[in-house]
Amino acid sequence: MIIDSFIESLSAEQGCSVHTCRAYRHDLEEFIKYIFPDVDIDSVSLNMVLKLVKDKDTDIVRQYMAFLAGNKVKRRYSARKLSALKSFFNYFVKCGKIDVNPADNLPAPKLPKTIPDFLSVDDVFMLLDSIKSDTLLEKRNLAMFELFYSTGMRVSELVNLDIKDIDFNKKMIKVSGKGSKQRIVPVGKKALDAVNRYRTALGKDYSPVFLNKNKTRLSDRSVRRILTKIVSMCGLHVPVSPHTLRHCFATHMLDSGADLRGIQEILGHSSLSTTQIYTHVTMDHLMEVYDKAHPRS
Repeated sequence: MIIDSFIESLSAEQGCSVHTCRAYRHDLEEFIKYIFPDVDIDSVSLNMVLKLVKDKDTDIVRQYMAFLAGNKVKRRYSARKLSALKSFFNYFVKCGKIDVNPADNLPAPKLPKTIPDFLSVDDVFMLLDSIKSDTLLEKRNLAMFELFYSTGMRVSELVNLDIKDIDFNKKMIKVSGKGSKQRIVPVGKKALDAVNRYRTALGKDYSPVFLNKNKTRLSDRSVRRILTKIVSMCGLHVPVSPHTLRHCFATHMLDSGADLRGIQEILGHSSLSTTQIYTHVTMDHLMEVYDKAHPRS
């Protein structure tokens, strides 16, 4: 399939995650089905796609984006699909197959800035304190979510963590983030102690930090499932995802006076504007405190 070489370059050259590659493949397959509705996708050649694009310049891509808007596809998904198309055609520009990227001049749909969900400090403490540590798997779960809240890592970064990445003496962790970018993040003593207890209970030196019951690397899907079960059992009665804990880390750090750029470095955000959304959360909290406390509010 004509998409294959592009997807391989995403993974090998740009270091994109499996999830990004899967999403881009799906988006590109949908685009090809749109422009060649009556042709089997495996029969569509590169020349067929490039000829259509060259003949109509940006029209076909613009028509596709209009089609998505007309079918009320969410802006976030439309933006990702356009990003996939821009990357796809840019790949063939670099390969010398086309001179101009036909999707370059199309603006991405404007996305509303949503304020991330987060729990209060008391709620996070209640969640973590509800995790028992009697069995090996309970020790793992406690260590996992203590580390999560202590560092603000992404769930993909957490499950890909190897024991060699943790410096217990310096209280630092080497995290491999998006695009194979590495960063060093600090980690608290409580989280390190929990990891130590779990690793000691394992009784064997495995490379992945967190293992499933078969002693292989835990998947991010399993982490989500485990967290959902723990949240339900502790009685929070609110949806909590691994990303919620990442939001909690950032929000609680800012509430306690941490520097925004420092939070950006720890979270691994390439742009400060991504981190700045948490200032809206803390401002809401500040206004709530003000309204309750000020006699003339």
